[in-house]
Parts: sequence; C-alpha cells; structure tokens
Amino acid sequence: MKVVLFCGGLGTRLGVYTETVPKPMIEIGYRPLIWHLMRYYAHYGHKDFILCLGYKGNVIKRFFLDYNECMSNDFVYGKGGRDIRLFNHDIEDWTISFVETGLNTNVGQRLLAVKDLLEGEDVFLANYADGLSDLDLNAYLENFRQKNKVASFLCVKPPQSFHAVRFNADDSVKDIIPIADSDLWINGGFFAFKKEVFNFMEGDGILETEPFFRLIDNSQIIGYKNRGFWGCIDTMKDKKAFDDMYQNGITPWMVWNDVLNHRQADIIYPSGGRRRSDR
Repeated sequence: MKVVLFCGGLGTRLGVYTETVPKPMIEIGYRPLIWHLMRYYAHYGHKDFILCLGYKGNVIKRFFLDYNECMSNDFVYGKGGRDIRLFNHDIEDWTISFVETGLNTNVGQRLLAVKDLLEGEDVFLANYADGLSDLDLNAYLENFRQKNKVASFLCVKPPQSFHAVRFNADDSVKDIIPIADSDLWINGGFFAFKKEVFNFMEGDGILETEPFFRLIDNSQIIGYKNRGFWGCIDTMKDKKAFDDMYQNGITPWMVWNDVLNHRQADIIYPSGGRRRSDR
C-alpha cells in the first residue's frame, strides 16, 4: 500500500528551525521527523512512499541521496572503514518517489499532483508528515475495511494545555474544562483513502474543507479515535517536548522497537499523549 507524505509546507511557526530545513526534516535524535514517520509505516509493511515536496524539497532529496545506514543500525567497523558490516538495515527495501508539487500548494492540490502515481492502488495512505503516533495501523486499516467508506482519518485529543469554555445564554461563563477532558477531538493527520476520494476533489479545493464536506454529505468518511500517544511538531514548544522525550528515552512512536515499547507501556508522555493502556 502506497503512502503519500505531504512535505511541502513552510512551517513558519517553528521560527529558526525551518529557516534552513523544511518541517519534516526537523531532527528528533539523530534522524529527522520524516524518517521516524517512514519507519513507522515500514514497520507495518508499507514501504512505497510518495513525497510531495515544496519548501526546501532539495534538503529532503539530499538527505536520502547521502543516507548512511550506520547512523541508525549497529555495525562492525573494519579495515579503517573499508569494511563495514551492518547488523540490520532500515531503508534498504523502501521505494521513494520525490515529486515537486509547488511552493504554495495546498494539501488537496499536492494530492492531485501525484494522482497518476497512485494508479492501480485501490487504497492508499496519506499523512501531513508533521506528527507521530503509536497508532496500531493494522487495527486502523481493519476498521476502515469493515466500515467500507471512502476516507478515514485519525482523531486525537487536543493538547492538555488548552481549555474549553462553555457559556450560558447571556454569555456568562458556565464552566472551563481541560479540552482533553471534553468531548472534542481533532484531526491527527493519519489518513486512509480509497481511490474514489478523487471523485470528491476539485483542483483548487483544500482537502479538509470542500472535499471532506462532500464526503460527509455522502456519509463516506469516518474518524478513528486513538487514545494512545500522538504529538505533532508545529511550534518551538512542540519541538522541545519531542527533544525532552527522546533524551529521556521516551519514544512511544518507535513501534519497531519492542524493547522500548514494553518499557514505556505505562508512561504518561509530556507532549500531551495518553498512556498506551488508555486505549
């Protein structure tokens, strides 16, 4: 199943971090965010990627052209570096299509730009490429198949630092509650689409507005609630939260590492995610 990653946004709210690199190339540990996300999909067997490039797409291209697997795998170093033997490989069996989709293009337009590369795919995956999760992708896709709709997206609780306000009829405040404890959910940016999604799209329509409204009107879109970990890097505060988690060995999105997953099973994550056991 092919995975479309939207990598072209400007990431202006990240300040100095995105002056030299696009948002998906912001580092978490020794690898960029996009690598962590692609490793996540590859763990579930989805290794054919389409990268929709825009802002500083050349940085993403250069990263993969110069990729060194030794940085994320154990290896034996011999003969002064002339003999390198890797114990494992991470991207050797990936296929990656790099497509320039415009600097100021919205997500819907980027998806339409790679439509031809999705020929023959009855179902494909898509992602904003700015967030990570411990979502059980197999369970997510099974739910999508059972519901038999055209589109599905991950629903997550908003960050705990926000509060929701309810009003009385005279606009006086009725109560203020942590938004994570309310009945509100937000779009987590993990999508599954049938090829029929293109029937609901137009050339200038932003994916999450007109096309989604059409899908809603036709009862062809579902949301999948996930109470496990989810976090996105949208601001400098988010970047610091991920840095702190990584430095403390708290990496729930690294579903490919069974040892870490077992150790982190009952941790509350500082970026606002829930316990894995809350699912």
